[in-house]
Amino acid sequence: MVTGFRPEFLDFRRGIRVGNLEDNERITRILKLGLEARYGQPFITERYGRGVYWHWIGYVARSNREAKPLSSHISFGCSKFFLAVETGERLFSCGMQVERGFVRASRDAKGWELQSDWDWHRLRNALTPKGALDREIRRLLREGFRVHAGSWDEDSAHYSKSDYPGAAKLRRVMDAAPKDRWAGFQLYYPMTEKEVQASTGPDLVDAMLAVFGEVTVAMNLSMQVALG
Repeated sequence: MVTGFRPEFLDFRRGIRVGNLEDNERITRILKLGLEARYGQPFITERYGRGVYWHWIGYVARSNREAKPLSSHISFGCSKFFLAVETGERLFSCGMQVERGFVRASRDAKGWELQSDWDWHRLRNALTPKGALDREIRRLLREGFRVHAGSWDEDSAHYSKSDYPGAAKLRRVMDAAPKDRWAGFQLYYPMTEKEVQASTGPDLVDAMLAVFGEVTVAMNLSMQVALG
C-alpha cells in the first residue's frame, strides 16, 4: 500500500487526524498493517479522543492481551505502542506505554483498578539497577528518547539522558504516584511541530515504525507474551 499520510494530519491544535480520510491516508490503518506484518500477529487499536481528531492512539498485541487470566477483555493492563499529539506542549511523541490504573478505585471506577495480571507489575519488577531494562532505557535516552513516569497529572516526572536517575529511583517515582489517580510509564521519542512539518508523510510513517522497533526490546521485558 502506497501511503498517503501527510504531515498536516499531525495537527498541533486539534490532534491526530483520523476521520474523513482514505484508507491509505489513515495512520491508524497504516501503522496497524505495518506492525502486523513485522510481528506476524494481530494488533488491537485503542484511542483517546472522538470524532475526526484523536489525541492518543495505542496498539496492543492481541496475544498478550488474551493471555491475561483476569483482564483479557481490556487493554489497560497491556504494554502497548503509542503515538500522541500534545496540543498544549505542541509536541508529537511515539514509543511504548504501560499503564497502572487506580490502586484504590472508587465504586464507579472499579473497571480501571490495577489487577494482578497487568503488565505494570512486570515493568516494575524489571526495573533493577544495571538490569536489561535499565540498560535499554539508558541506550534509548542516549538516542534522544525520553521517559515519563508517574501520574498523568502535573506532578509526573520526565527524564532525558542528562537527568535519568536510574532504575531504582525510577521505580520509587512510579510507586509514589497517588493511588487514587491514573498513572503510567512511557518511553518515547519526541518531535517538535517544526520537525514534523519539515518531514514528508512517508518519512514520518517510517520514523514511527522505526521508533516502535527501537522500543520492542524494552517492551518485551514488561509483557506476558513477548513480541517476536
